[in-house]
Amino acid sequence: MRRYRCSGCGYVWRQDTSRAAEAKTRLSRRGLRWALEGLVVQHLTVARVAEGLGVSWNTANTAVLAEGKRVLIDDPTRFDGVKAIGVDEHVWRHTRRGDKYVTVIIDLTGIRDRTGPARLLDMVEGRSKQAFKQWLAERDQAWRDRVEVVAMDGFTGFKSATTEELPDATAVMDPFHVVRLAGDALDRCRRRVQQAIHGHRGRTSDPLYSARRTLHTGAGLLTDRQKDRLTALFTGDDHVEVEATWGIYQRMIAAYREPDPARGRAMMTSLIASISHGVPAALTEVITLGRTLKKRADDVLAYFDRPGTSNGPTEAICESGGGWSGIGWSGWCWSC
Repeated sequence: MRRYRCSGCGYVWRQDTSRAAEAKTRLSRRGLRWALEGLVVQHLTVARVAEGLGVSWNTANTAVLAEGKRVLIDDPTRFDGVKAIGVDEHVWRHTRRGDKYVTVIIDLTGIRDRTGPARLLDMVEGRSKQAFKQWLAERDQAWRDRVEVVAMDGFTGFKSATTEELPDATAVMDPFHVVRLAGDALDRCRRRVQQAIHGHRGRTSDPLYSARRTLHTGAGLLTDRQKDRLTALFTGDDHVEVEATWGIYQRMIAAYREPDPARGRAMMTSLIASISHGVPAALTEVITLGRTLKKRADDVLAYFDRPGTSNGPTEAICESGGGWSGIGWSGWCWSC
């Protein structure tokens, strides 16, 4: 640091470095920026960052967490312009110590309006209605009034919290989770029929087991070999329950893949109505699926009224952030 002396009075002062680094710190702002980018973009470890900066692990970790909090969490403008949010839970701790779940809230406005990527807004400990409800309640009323859409999975706690705190917002059940409900029903049906016919779990030589992945492939994406496999599987009456459940699964995929949102909505409405009543008692998995979809029909159909509102970015951020839990609670959040 340069020192200056006044030739007249003899007063001495040092060079102003406040723009380069905070007072009494060991790392410059540029060094902290490099560390954040290394962790988030290049997936470096804290140990590698510390080595590059020439400081100890604890110094690098503490400095990076503090900088991330300053840049992201304490930014007063990060909630500006938010009109669509996504909420999902994530397993961030794989030990018995403390709550292993967190609730992640994402800004989906840029994705919906095609103006930019999704942004991480916040992360709160726990996976419950109360966790999300309390987070919403902490936001000012003007902000809550601006939120138009909340994308979520099938967890009723998120739905209840949204209804109570954002009464004017529309809850949208994400297509990924709706299709997964149908896929889970198909898997349960396949396993039940497998046990009934063979008396054991699926084995490589069992037709139902060998076709388990083909059953989850969209009809439009099936190869000739996969089509032949399904034709052989559904020949005869042994697998008729699996075939019926597979047909429901394929109708759901077709509704979401329909380019015309209005037609897709009509297809999904027809599907929900067809499995909500009059389903043969033998198709227990379809009955359960129909009961769930009927209960959440408004949330499922809301997707077709607001094309592009998907919780996919929320899932992506949750999955990409999971690897950073080792550097601490805040480190996981900012690394997303």
